[in-house]
Amino acid sequence: MKISKFLLGSFFIILVAGVLTFVTAIFTMGNPIEGGRPIIWTIWYVAAFLIFMMALYDFSTLSKTRTKRVALIGTIIGVVLFSSVKGYYVYTAGLRIDERGVELLDYKPFQPESDVAKLDAPASFTIGADIPRLDGATALYPLYAAFVEATYPSGNYDPYRPDASRVVSTTTGEAYDRLIYGQADIIFVAGPSDRQIAAAERQDVKFKMTPIGREAFIFFVHEDNPVDSLGLDEIQQIYAGDIRNWKEVGGKDDSIRAFQRPEGSGSQTALQRMMGEKELMDAPVEDVPEGMGGIIEQTAAYKNHKNAIGFSFRYYASDMIKEHDIKLLQVNGVAPTVETIADGTYPITSEFYAITTEERYEQYKPFLEWMTSEEGQTLVERTGYVPLAKD
Repeated sequence: MKISKFLLGSFFIILVAGVLTFVTAIFTMGNPIEGGRPIIWTIWYVAAFLIFMMALYDFSTLSKTRTKRVALIGTIIGVVLFSSVKGYYVYTAGLRIDERGVELLDYKPFQPESDVAKLDAPASFTIGADIPRLDGATALYPLYAAFVEATYPSGNYDPYRPDASRVVSTTTGEAYDRLIYGQADIIFVAGPSDRQIAAAERQDVKFKMTPIGREAFIFFVHEDNPVDSLGLDEIQQIYAGDIRNWKEVGGKDDSIRAFQRPEGSGSQTALQRMMGEKELMDAPVEDVPEGMGGIIEQTAAYKNHKNAIGFSFRYYASDMIKEHDIKLLQVNGVAPTVETIADGTYPITSEFYAITTEERYEQYKPFLEWMTSEEGQTLVERTGYVPLAKD
């Protein structure tokens, strides 16, 4: 009889825990790290503890006083566990860098308080009735927003409304998809990944890539990490999984957490290219959310622990994201600066592009040529990027 009651009670507790887990997951869907996980872990700890106490009450010969002591100790452990887990996730969440942590409206064109770069005089080229639909990477939005203010008719170009605005920023992967499927005319991104090229070929689309500036691919660590510089070969070995401890590169005796970003993002493609012939290790990251339209949340969380290493592009990490306790690493002893990008001494630099399809290239060629003109390159420089080398 006792066994039957115990099994029935255990089943009921597990059922309630499952329902509470489901409800918690639904209500914390937008914030699972800081909210949901500590609560869910606590739910199942309480469930396990209740089942344990039921077994103790039904089958143990302990006195009531000792049973109460066990209950008190278990409750204290539960409170400490919840507080520790909650504190850990709040701490790590506060240190991560979100690609969508930038407020794009700060750079929205034709706004009185916009931070967008401007020319000293009206542009020699302007857009008429045929207004190109623009999209691109978050980090490049301030640049093509400047192009828009210089050449487009004044209007409301909301970067978060791909369903209604002709100038938006939906991140690199989405921008490539929208170009391939005819939802964008020109996108501003790093070069395509092999997967993006294959996706275009399946739709019989060919990219026409116009270089419009140069940028550095950078790596960053926590500001308290004693390592200031890594060799390019050391970075490759870290991301191949061959170097796993900071002491191997002059740091403390601590494991290296080398975070990555999702497949198809501009920075992940840059990482894959940087690896050369070396095989990139699997990424120890959390689940990667994906979605169409609107604000697409950053898909790879860089948790800036003191043993972590992450990567991005220089302008984004140093100008668009502020107040994070990181430092940019030198590579081969060279810091990523405008000067070292321009003279080529920083070893990981590449061009970024305004990309259209071959089918639409002639239609938008005058606009693309203006981007590489003196006026366009002035906006590249004033935004904070490195202009193309002059012939």
